[in-house]
Amino acid sequence: MTLKTSWLVCTCLLSNVLCAQTETIQTILQKVEQNNSELQAFNKYIENQFFALKSTNTLPNPELGAYYLPLGNSLSGKYTEVQITQCMEFPSVYSSRSKLIATQQSQIQLEYDQKRQQILLQANNYIIEIIANSKRGLVEQNRLDKAEHLFNQNQTQFDKGQIGILELNKSKIAYMKMQYNVRQILADKQNALIGLKNLNNGEPIKIGQTNFTRDVLLPSKDSLWNDFMENNSTIKYYNQAEKVAAQKIQVAKQEMLPNLSVGYNYQGFTGDNVSGVYGGVSIPIWGNRVRKNAAQSNFIYAQSNTSTTTQSVKGVFETQYNNYQTLVERYNEYTKTLKALNSEYLLYKAYTKGEISFSEYFIELEFYHLAYDAMLDMEKQLQLLKSQLLKHKL
Repeated sequence: MTLKTSWLVCTCLLSNVLCAQTETIQTILQKVEQNNSELQAFNKYIENQFFALKSTNTLPNPELGAYYLPLGNSLSGKYTEVQITQCMEFPSVYSSRSKLIATQQSQIQLEYDQKRQQILLQANNYIIEIIANSKRGLVEQNRLDKAEHLFNQNQTQFDKGQIGILELNKSKIAYMKMQYNVRQILADKQNALIGLKNLNNGEPIKIGQTNFTRDVLLPSKDSLWNDFMENNSTIKYYNQAEKVAAQKIQVAKQEMLPNLSVGYNYQGFTGDNVSGVYGGVSIPIWGNRVRKNAAQSNFIYAQSNTSTTTQSVKGVFETQYNNYQTLVERYNEYTKTLKALNSEYLLYKAYTKGEISFSEYFIELEFYHLAYDAMLDMEKQLQLLKSQLLKHKL
C-alpha cells in the first residue's frame, strides 16, 4: 500500500468515525477517568485510608482479669477475684477526633482530585496532539498530492527533453520531502493515540475530529485566577491541610483531659464475697503539653506551606497566561495575513507559465509553507496552554 493510499484510507476512516461517533472531548475524558487503572487503584487506597482513620477513634478493648487462689491456710476457703474493665479517653476527645478524621478524609479526596486532574490533563493534551496532527496531516497530504503531480509533470517534460535533469531531481527531492512529512505526522499521531490508549486502561479511543472547535480566547487574568483559586485541587489540598492542622490542635487540647476507667469487680470466698463497680481517672501530667505544642507548630508550618505554594502556583499561572496572550496576538496576526494571501496558487501559476524557475518556485513555496506550519504550531501551542490554564475545570 502506497503512502498516499495509506493516508487516504486513514482519512476515510476518520470521516466515518466523525459521522458515526458523536463523542465529545468531555465524553472521552470521562471514559479515561472511569477506566484509568491508576485512578482505580487510588480509589482503593482512599477506601483503605478511610478505614484506617476510623480505626484511630475507637474505644480500646475491655480487659478481663481474674485471681483464683486455692493454695494456703485460709479458713474461709479458696479466694476468687474477677474484674472487667473498660478504659477510655475523655468523651470530648472522641468528638474532636471525629471532626479531625472528617477533615483528613476530605484531604485524601483532594489528593485523588490532584491525581485525577493530572491524568485528565495528560489525556487532554494527547487529544490536542491527535487533532493537531490530523489537521496537519490533511494539509501535508494536499501538499504531497501537488508535489507528486508536479514531479510527474516534470518527468514528462524531462522525457520530452524540455527540462534538464537538475530540474527533475529538485522536484523529486521536494516530493520525497513531502512523503517524509506525511509519514512523520502519521507516526506522531499514532504515538499520541497509544498514549491515550494507555491512560484508558488499554482500550483504544477513536477521535475523528480534524479541527479545533474551542475558541482560543480566555477570560481576564483576574477572573481566571479567582476561578483557579476556588477550583484548583492543589490549592484546595493545602488549604485543607491547614484545616487538618488546626483540628489537630483541638484534639491535642482535648487529650489533656484525664482518661477514664470503669468496670465491675467481684472478690471473696464461697459464701462470703463482695462485688461492685470500679472507677478510675488518670492524672494528665506527662507529655500532653508537648503534644499540644507540636500541633501548634505543625499548624504554623501548614500556613507557611500554603502561602509558599500559592505564590509558586500564581507565578507559574501568570507566566503561562502572559505567554498565552503573547501567542494569541501573534497567532491572530499570522491568521489574518495568511488568509489574505493566495501565495501557493500564484506561485504555481507563475511556475507553469515559465515566469520563475523550479528553484525559485520551491524556495518561495517553502517559505510560505513554513509560515503556514508556524501558524498551525501556534494554534496547537495555544490549545496546550489553554488546557494547562483551565485544568482546574477538568
